[in-house]
Amino acid sequence: MSQDPQSPAADKASTPAPRQLPGHIAAALAGAGGSGDSAGQPWAGRDLSGDAAKIHNFDDDDGTADAGYLAAVAALLAGTGSEAGVVASLATARVFVPVVAQLAEEAEGVDGLHADKQADMALVTLKAPDGRTAMPVFTSAAALESWHPQARPVAVYAARAALSAVSEGAQLLVLDPGSDVTFVVRRPAMWSLAQQRDWTPSYLDDELEAALNSLAGMYPAVRRLEMRPGSGMASRTADGSAMAGGGPGPELRVVLYLEDGLDAAAVQDLVSGLNGRWAQNELFAERVDSIEVSLQRAAQ
Repeated sequence: MSQDPQSPAADKASTPAPRQLPGHIAAALAGAGGSGDSAGQPWAGRDLSGDAAKIHNFDDDDGTADAGYLAAVAALLAGTGSEAGVVASLATARVFVPVVAQLAEEAEGVDGLHADKQADMALVTLKAPDGRTAMPVFTSAAALESWHPQARPVAVYAARAALSAVSEGAQLLVLDPGSDVTFVVRRPAMWSLAQQRDWTPSYLDDELEAALNSLAGMYPAVRRLEMRPGSGMASRTADGSAMAGGGPGPELRVVLYLEDGLDAAAVQDLVSGLNGRWAQNELFAERVDSIEVSLQRAAQ
């Protein structure tokens, strides 16, 4: 990681460790996941073949991407939209959740050959590069089929998909992996979508900034604190076009302006102490997915 020549130390990035779900999130999970799909419907007796699987729960659904989502992504690419605008468009969007057959029980067939006795349908989850669990969803049936031809698309509202992602222990919701535009909905935005609440990115959250400043004020060596978009907030399309949102993180950059004269040990103790206090703050735990800390010398 490159070091700013004006910084007493290199940038430090971290991802908050998984936490127990807040009560309001846990309450929202009632009825999601488990023996049912992300629409809350039981798998038992489900016909997942042919057209029945492609437009499940949505009449007159042609399987194309939601127009509002496409418009929000186009605005983001054009520089006139925002990451929050894309997440907001998902509040009313239909998406497709991929499910695949999973052998639950095996029996001995003719001549000792093994045969499928019972197969369940399971939601698909992925491992992100940083090791976290991610759940893929698709804005169109064609995008899902291109990604995994054997998966069956189950149509649900994006908010229900986010709720299922939380119930599966996923930290990220990944829209259209492998497509021209892949957009990652990080944990705080995913939680807000699951609860059908508006989401404010952490780097634009005035309430969060006030809380972090209050905690930083406990350290006299910190002259001031600024919040900025993190280096992992942005993403790129398949053709290399930059998009100011949809990246997997770090989403938030916290710039600490420190008094001059601190040695490396003092800086390390300060940053470690602040990280510990932030991690124990409920607002930080709910609203920050991943963070990087940049250290600067305060102007004299």
